[in-house]
Amino acid sequence: MANTYLTRAASGSVTSQTTYTFSFWIKRNQTGVRDTVFMHESASSHTQKLDLHFDSNDNWLIGHYDGTNEYNVKTNMKFRDCNGWYHIVTRIDTTQSTESDRYRIYVNGNQVDLTESGSGYPAQNSTLNLGQHPLVYGRYQAASPSGYFSGILSHCHYCDGQSYDASYFGSTDATTGEWQINVSPSVTYGTNGHFILKDGNSVTDQSGNSNNFTVTSGTLTNTEDNPSNVFATLNTLIPTVAADGTDDQSQTGTFTNGNNTWTSTNAVWNSRGSGTLFAKTGKFYYEVQWGGGGDPLAFAGISNPDVLYDALGGTMAVTGTYSYYGNGTMYEGSSGTASYGTGWGNTNDILGVAVDLDNSKIYYSVNGTWQNSADPGAGTGGVTITGDTFYTPRCTIHNNTLRFNFGNGYFGTTAVSSAGTNASGLGIFEYDVPTGFTAWCTKGLNE
Repeated sequence: MANTYLTRAASGSVTSQTTYTFSFWIKRNQTGVRDTVFMHESASSHTQKLDLHFDSNDNWLIGHYDGTNEYNVKTNMKFRDCNGWYHIVTRIDTTQSTESDRYRIYVNGNQVDLTESGSGYPAQNSTLNLGQHPLVYGRYQAASPSGYFSGILSHCHYCDGQSYDASYFGSTDATTGEWQINVSPSVTYGTNGHFILKDGNSVTDQSGNSNNFTVTSGTLTNTEDNPSNVFATLNTLIPTVAADGTDDQSQTGTFTNGNNTWTSTNAVWNSRGSGTLFAKTGKFYYEVQWGGGGDPLAFAGISNPDVLYDALGGTMAVTGTYSYYGNGTMYEGSSGTASYGTGWGNTNDILGVAVDLDNSKIYYSVNGTWQNSADPGAGTGGVTITGDTFYTPRCTIHNNTLRFNFGNGYFGTTAVSSAGTNASGLGIFEYDVPTGFTAWCTKGLNE
C-alpha cells in the first residue's frame, strides 16, 4: 500500500465515543520506520485523533488525542518479521475502572504487555468521536501527510461501541497450533463500523452498514499472499554488509510492491535479493521480469543459506548458488556456460525458474521457452544442483530493476497478461507451471 491510502468521509454519528475494537491482519514490508495503518483526524486540524501505527522502533502504538491530552500506549513486543502475517486486535474501552483495561492489544491471539508514553492511559470515560473526521487507512493524516503504510492489509474490522478480544476474529488450529483467521466473525459493527479488504482489494463494506471506502491515492493491488497462505518475497532483513565486513553496500537498492520489486540506479553489483522462504524438498516455480535500467545485467536463481551473507556487494557467481545471467549464460557457482540459452535483458522479458529439490535439478525458461531443450515436467535437460540442502530464490542487480512474481499474479502493479495453467492451483503466473511444480509459498511447502 506504499503511497496508497483509503478514506471515508466523516459520518457525523457513532454508536459510542468510549468503546471500539479494531482487528487487522498485517504483513509488514519494512522495519525501522513509521508505518501508519489507521488514522482518524482532519488533515487541517488536531481537535481529536486516533492513530494506530508501527513506530520507528517497530512497536505497535495507540495514539489518542482527546483535544487536550495525548495518550500513547505501545507494545513491548517488536514487529520485525517481514515474511509472516500478524493479527493485531486493538481493544479500546475507556469506561473500564482499571486503567490498564482501557487499552488492550492482542497479537496472534495473545494479549501482550504495554508500555505508557506521553500521558499514558486516558482518564475513565474519556471520549473520542470517530464520526467527527474522516477515517483513513494507509497514511498519517495531517497537514503534511507522512508515514505511509508499505505492507499488506487484510480483513480490516472496526466495531463501533463494542469491546472484543481476539477470539472473535481468529482461533487456534487444533492440528497445527497456528493462529488462523475467522473469515466471517459474529460481531456487531455499530453505526460507524465497517469490514473491508475481506477477500481481495475490495473497499466495499462487508459489515452491512455500507460504510464504503475510496482509494484516494495510489493503486490498491490485489495479492494471492494472505494469512492462510504466505508467499515468498524478497527479504529486506538481509544485512547491508557481509558477515566479514568487507563488502561495500553503500548502495543497496529499493524494495517496493510488497518486496517483489527491486531497483538499483547504481552501477554496482548487489546480491541482497534473497527470498524469505527456504525449502529442502519439493518442486517450485517462480518468474522474474526484467524492468529496464541502465544495464541489462542481472542474475536470478537460487542460493543455499551458507552463502547468503557472502559477496553481498558482488554477483551471484559464487559456490552455493545457481543462476541465469541476463546475457543467457547459465552459472553453476562461479562456472558459467555461455552457450546455454538466450538472453533476457530486454524490457519486460520474463525468466522462469523451476527448482526440483526432489531430484536436484534447476531449469530456466525465457518468455515461456525452456532453455537447453529442457522439460521440467519430464525431468530432462536440467542443471544438476547439490542435493540434500536448503535453497531460497536469489538475485543480483546492477543498475536495473527486477520484478518478481512468486505467485501473486503481478509484475510490480501490472497483472499478468494471460495466466498460464497451474495444476497445483497455488498462485497465478504468466506462463504454464511445469507439471508437478507449485508456487514458492507455505501451502506449496506443505504439499
